[in-house]
Amino acid sequence: MGIYFGTDGIRGIVNNDLTEQIAQMVGNALARKKNNAKILIATDTRQSGSYLICALATGALKGGANVFDAGVLPTAGVSYITKLKGFDYGVMISASHNPREYNGIKIFGSYGKKLSEKEEADLERYFGCPQILSSLRVGKYKKKSSLQRLYSNYLCSCSGNLEGLKIILDCSNGAAYKIAPRVFNKMGAQVLKTACANNGMKINEKCGSTHIENLRKKMLNEKADVGFAFDGDSDRVIAVDENGRVFDGDMLVYILAVSMHEKGLLNGNTVVGTSHTNTGLLLALNKKKINLIRTDVGDKYVIEAMDKMNLSLGGEQSGHIIMKNFLNTGDGILSALCVATIMKEKNKSLSQLFDAKLLTQKNKNVIVEDKLKVLNNEFLSQKILQISNNIAPAGRVLVRASGTEPKIRIMIEHSDEKKAEEYLNELENIILKI
Repeated sequence: MGIYFGTDGIRGIVNNDLTEQIAQMVGNALARKKNNAKILIATDTRQSGSYLICALATGALKGGANVFDAGVLPTAGVSYITKLKGFDYGVMISASHNPREYNGIKIFGSYGKKLSEKEEADLERYFGCPQILSSLRVGKYKKKSSLQRLYSNYLCSCSGNLEGLKIILDCSNGAAYKIAPRVFNKMGAQVLKTACANNGMKINEKCGSTHIENLRKKMLNEKADVGFAFDGDSDRVIAVDENGRVFDGDMLVYILAVSMHEKGLLNGNTVVGTSHTNTGLLLALNKKKINLIRTDVGDKYVIEAMDKMNLSLGGEQSGHIIMKNFLNTGDGILSALCVATIMKEKNKSLSQLFDAKLLTQKNKNVIVEDKLKVLNNEFLSQKILQISNNIAPAGRVLVRASGTEPKIRIMIEHSDEKKAEEYLNELENIILKI
């Protein structure tokens, strides 16, 4: 990771960690990196989105680039349109699942993939002196919200007919608020909406993929077939079945993997997960002669592994699901459409499609001031090793720093739920004391 770029672009609290100056530097750096650059830009619904678009566009225009503003659009839409229309760069202004006071800058290359760590480091070299360079040829800015249709039409082309399915969509008051209901309606589903407003002041607030309680309650009240919850920029999806059971990203990847394997569409009969992927899923996939490869947590690491081995499916527990046969990045709406299509094709509920037996997995996020200080603490390291030895080979322990928030994430996997809870609390208390 660079000075400014984290595991998923640049992210921070607006006017604190993420300033107008930083946004201008990014736009200007893109303009300086490629002459006469064409830059696509979009945002989620956050109030600060227009502020950062103006700043980033100003930096790009000063450097001679042309900027095309697609308005409110999911992150995957930026990836798709950037590649389809031959933009040199696509920029998404979003802090994904983070609260409203945060925002971020995600950058895609002309091929529709997020910049690699090397490409991000190369871009940061332009952040030096002078930070903002003016060109004699000033660029043009154009509002192009019509580009949104290209993405929604593509999503429809990826889905089967969904007639007869009653589906609830929780769009987290974010980027999917308009496109997701439109696409599901067009494919014939009966759509009920919650948190589907263009309200950046309530983005991710007690709704969406990180606050699934609202969708669970609505599912049970409405007796719908399935519910899907997206995050602020719609690159994540979590599902709820007809009984109110929550299906995380790994569980949805399992359903997709089995279906793709049956149709001969799963490259290498292999799927990519992360260190958080439940061991129960690994065993269930192996029984169906499907391999699972684990990477570090982060969709960029999942995509790197998929690219290296030419694989077609990968994802994270958090709901990032990458289907390389369709797009080069995670897309919550696309994943939801594909899962719903499988339900319709097989005439089965979500619960009937999932036959894996999961191990108990306990997770906790601990807010800290200094992530490195915590991870480098010798007593914590010794305790992690001790717990790992105690629960091996059936259990696992994972303690890592969040790449986007000031948090340490703890995961304990164990066949005994009570023991898993005890170990989790023990590690949390140690971290809090540090």
